[in-house]
Amino acid sequence: MEFVRKYSQQIQTVVLIIAVFAAGFAFGNLSSITQAQGRIAISDTDEAFEPFWETYSYIQTRYVDDVDVPTLVDGAIAGMVESLGDQYSSYMDPEMYALFDTNISGDVEGIGVVIRTIEETGEIEVGTVLRGAPAEAAGVLPGDVFIEVDGENVVGLNQSELALIVRGPAGSDVEIMFRRGEDFVTLNITRDRFEVPNVEYEVLEGDIGYISMADFNSRARSQLDTALEEINVNELNGLIFDVRGNPGGLLSSAIDITSAFIEDGVILYEAFGDGTEEIFEANGNYAGIEVPIVLLVDETSASASELLAGALKDTGTATLIGEVTFGKGTVQTVQGLSNDGALRLTIARWLTPERNWIHEQGVTPDIIVDWDPQSIEELEAGDPQLDAAIDFLLEQ
Repeated sequence: MEFVRKYSQQIQTVVLIIAVFAAGFAFGNLSSITQAQGRIAISDTDEAFEPFWETYSYIQTRYVDDVDVPTLVDGAIAGMVESLGDQYSSYMDPEMYALFDTNISGDVEGIGVVIRTIEETGEIEVGTVLRGAPAEAAGVLPGDVFIEVDGENVVGLNQSELALIVRGPAGSDVEIMFRRGEDFVTLNITRDRFEVPNVEYEVLEGDIGYISMADFNSRARSQLDTALEEINVNELNGLIFDVRGNPGGLLSSAIDITSAFIEDGVILYEAFGDGTEEIFEANGNYAGIEVPIVLLVDETSASASELLAGALKDTGTATLIGEVTFGKGTVQTVQGLSNDGALRLTIARWLTPERNWIHEQGVTPDIIVDWDPQSIEELEAGDPQLDAAIDFLLEQ
């Protein structure tokens, strides 16, 4: 989940999905793959690959039906990556890869949800329902688990495969069956083209500034600066920065955003498989915020959101309120392939300034406030996490 580095020869990066599905993936340095290739002598693998070529030959010469070579290649690559047992590494065939050349913060077509994989079951659930999107209008709730799409069982699909069949042109309908608790809910959703909001801000009662951020995209820092200026933050009694439901985004953006709150020092360490590491420090673009800060997080705050949360907590810059975050402490890279597909591969772990690895553990808030609305009515009844943040700041 991901934070992402951009490279001119690669896709202009995405948080994940275009239509809109997303899953806080962190994409890393492409040069790491090139370096890794140099550590493996091709001759050492010749014998190991003999069964592969034998299987390919048997299929080509003896299988009852004709099979296109690209189909076999796609299957072989997908199986190779799947054998890693890493939910964040995957192969995208050309059709899937074409989906990812979109920034989640622009105008998109789809139903408007952010998804995540349930580690224990491998099922895919709704992490966040975007405001004003078709999914919200249809009654989709966070925590809804995908069971069927247009009558097709989707349990067992990965996020890319699910995205491929859920997305579609504006005006078209998709029928989705979700599991909600112990019940099953079938909703008909009309896809639409809509703008995904990224930064929203206002001044709450008690002169408390409030800013929420949906993802860490290339424009996020400038949007944050605008919000801070518009609310005149240092004339207020405190600031609430809300990254609940934020699945991640660009690594460069995460560093920019974190640098707005931290004047200098280490923001994160990136540890590679060969034992080397890269240190990322505040980039000098400090926003000069002088009032107390609360960072709101929940179990869907992932990747770049956790980078921010870990840095603010370790440095004592902000008080974290909400729920334990998602727990994604790895970095991925996306490498385009010659068949127009792409390989998404985990290439590093990232650590907080105090060298904590939050993978599968998450960042624990300073003040725990659980909130798990099970209906639209409960969702609209109030926000106890936001209320707790306001109360905390008014007591400072």
